[in-house]
Amino acid sequence: MAKRIAARITGIAGYVPPRVLNNADLEKMVDTTDAWIRERTGIAERHIAEKGVATSDLAVVAAQKVLQQTNTSPDEIDLIVTATVTPDMLFPATSCRIQHRLGASRAWGFDLSAACSGFLYALTVGAQFAGAGTHRKVLVIGSDVMSSIIDYKDRNTCVLFGDGAGAVLVEPAEADGPCILDFHHDIDGSGGEFLFMPGGGSLHPPTHETVNENMHVVHQAGSQVFKYAVRRMSEVACQLLQQNGYSTRDLALVVPHQANLRIIQAMQERLGLDSSKVMVNIERLGNTTAGTIPLGLCDAVAQGRVRKGDLVLLLAVGAGFTTGGMLLRWAY
Repeated sequence: MAKRIAARITGIAGYVPPRVLNNADLEKMVDTTDAWIRERTGIAERHIAEKGVATSDLAVVAAQKVLQQTNTSPDEIDLIVTATVTPDMLFPATSCRIQHRLGASRAWGFDLSAACSGFLYALTVGAQFAGAGTHRKVLVIGSDVMSSIIDYKDRNTCVLFGDGAGAVLVEPAEADGPCILDFHHDIDGSGGEFLFMPGGGSLHPPTHETVNENMHVVHQAGSQVFKYAVRRMSEVACQLLQQNGYSTRDLALVVPHQANLRIIQAMQERLGLDSSKVMVNIERLGNTTAGTIPLGLCDAVAQGRVRKGDLVLLLAVGAGFTTGGMLLRWAY
C-alpha cells in the first residue's frame, strides 16, 4: 500500500525568456555543429535571458502565472521555497526578492541549492509544511539563469544549458484524494569534483585571479555525470515503485530531469518504459537545471499527458552528486 503525504500540487506554470539560441547560432560562437550537438545531447535550441535579467525575474513570471491559474491571492501564500544555483546575489535570498515583487506579504521563505535536483528537494520540503497542516498554500519554484555561469568558449557545457523557471502551488490534500505518495533523496559528495563551479564562494572568493582562471563558470566531467545519472535515476525509480507496491506498468508518466537525451533514453531502456510514458522537452529548452521538471510538467499538462489520479514519477540527478525522486497521484 502506498504511503500518503497529505499534500498535493494544485497548479503549475512555467516561463522561459523569449530569446532563442539555436545550434546554428552556437556554430558561430564555438567549434561545434548542429549535428554534433543533436547527436550527443538531443538539443536543438535553448532560451537565454537578456543581460540584466535575473533568476527572480523568471521566477516571478512563473509564480504570477500559477497564482492566476489557481485564483490565489499573493497574500494567501504562507511559504516560498526557491530552488536555484544562480541566485540573484548571495544574499538576500532570491525568495525574499520574489516575495516582495509578488506582494506576498504574509509569506516567509528561503532558497535551496541542490543543482538539477533542486526543484524536487524544494517540493519535498514544501510538501512537509502543507502535509503537516501548518501551511495552507506553499509556492515552490525552480528557477535558473544558467547562461550567467556558462563559458561560451567551452563546447562541452555551453551547448547544454538554457534559462527558465517553473512554479507549483502546494496545498493540503483532500481526505483520500490524490496526493504526494513518497519521495527519496540522497547525496554522494564524492561526485562534487565532476560537476561544479569553483569560484565565488568562501573557498575561492572572487579575485582577479579567479576570474582569469575561469573559475566562475560551470566545469563538468561529462562521462562520470552520465553514468551516475543513468544508474541512480533508474535505481530510485525502482525503489520508489517497489516500496509503494507499484510497477512501471502502473505509471502514467515519468518526468525526468532534462540533462541529456541520451541519459533519458538509457534510463528509459533500463526501466522498460514506452516513450509515451516519458516526458521529453530537452530539444527546445536544453537543461534549465532547477527549471526542467516543472517545465516538463507544464508541457505534460498542456499536452493532456497527465490527468487527475494518474500515477506520476519525477526523477533527477544533479551536481553534488544529488539525487531526487518523487511519486505522486496527479491532483487535478
